[in-house]
Amino acid sequence: MTSRTRPAAAALAVVLLTAATGCAVTARTPDRTPGTPGAAGTAGQSRAPHRSAAPGGASAPAPFTLVASGDVLPHDSIIRQAAADAGGTGYDFRPMLSGVKPVVSRADLAICHMETVYGEEGGPYTGYPAFKSPPEIAAALKATGYDSCSTASNHSLDDGADGLRRTLDALDKAGVRHAGSARTAVEAARPTLLKAGRATVAQLAYTYDTNGYPLPEGQPWAVNLIDEDRIVQDARAARKAGADVVVVSIHWGTEWETAPDERQLTLGRSLTASRTGERPDIDLIIGTHNHVPQPYEKVNGTWIVYGMGDQIAGDMINYEGVNDRRGNMGTLARFTFAPPAAPGRRWEVTRAEFVPQFFDTTRGRVVNLGTAVKEGEEQYTETRDAIREVVLDRGAARDGLVMGE
Repeated sequence: MTSRTRPAAAALAVVLLTAATGCAVTARTPDRTPGTPGAAGTAGQSRAPHRSAAPGGASAPAPFTLVASGDVLPHDSIIRQAAADAGGTGYDFRPMLSGVKPVVSRADLAICHMETVYGEEGGPYTGYPAFKSPPEIAAALKATGYDSCSTASNHSLDDGADGLRRTLDALDKAGVRHAGSARTAVEAARPTLLKAGRATVAQLAYTYDTNGYPLPEGQPWAVNLIDEDRIVQDARAARKAGADVVVVSIHWGTEWETAPDERQLTLGRSLTASRTGERPDIDLIIGTHNHVPQPYEKVNGTWIVYGMGDQIAGDMINYEGVNDRRGNMGTLARFTFAPPAAPGRRWEVTRAEFVPQFFDTTRGRVVNLGTAVKEGEEQYTETRDAIREVVLDRGAARDGLVMGE
């Protein structure tokens, strides 16, 4: 295949491919994903709502933190790693996520992206191109501290309506909420409302396509597809249902491109410009699908994360047939929202952060690059710096974006 990697992406690939031995390629067969058509509780516990004093001694909403992360993409090697971590009985995905658990579990609200669908208990399980993942992933996401996952992706129908149902059933069983796909028309029409302290947050989710798989017969609502008018209508409906903050998870863009494509830029401008009264209809946009980190940008006063990259993925092969370390890079986005200054106004982002991360396939672990480098793991320094360069490429630092830990 011909490469669609831009110069910036190519430069980034060179940096990563020449990283030190801690990021070296192993002899395993690489997994292939080419261009497919306040105080927080610990994981598993409820997070205590923040309260602050208001005039007259009344309790008022306090700021909350929201963390979001990129694609959970269990290739065959990831499934094997989870089996090994379980000691030969079942699958345990908790150890590979342990490196980011402190960041995720301390947030008031944490959102992930579950890219694949789950197979039947006991298997068989498959990686690329048609994924069927072990349902044990759901329990690991909960244990890590995730409250909800977007489930609209180009792989949402890899195993038809049955795979979609199994996935949502497993997330429900684990206590992880979800948005973007549905088992019934009633479920599809109901916004996913989440609590973050005393604030109510709506998560909406959409995908550009389902890899050519048609929506199940009689179920046009099964997976949310990107449609600008519908997204705005859904956001307004979520606001009427009680949402203080509306977050849109969106599976979009061009794989392997570190720069957002024209569709991302155009849709992002339109969505962030949509307003009702004194506040925008959408308060945050978080993107997935590209397999590489993309920039953060404040557009029309609203933050957009064009692409968070992969959180979990096996060794990735780009369009040139080369093992590309960028496919194991990602960021966790962390935003602090403060209550509106006056009734009818928006909750404002008062702090915007990105936490660089890397899935080290030689170790089978997600590494928090915001802290790992400080602990003497210098082999990750160039990877961290390359991620930071991409994330800040559209001037986000001028609007206050900083690297977190």
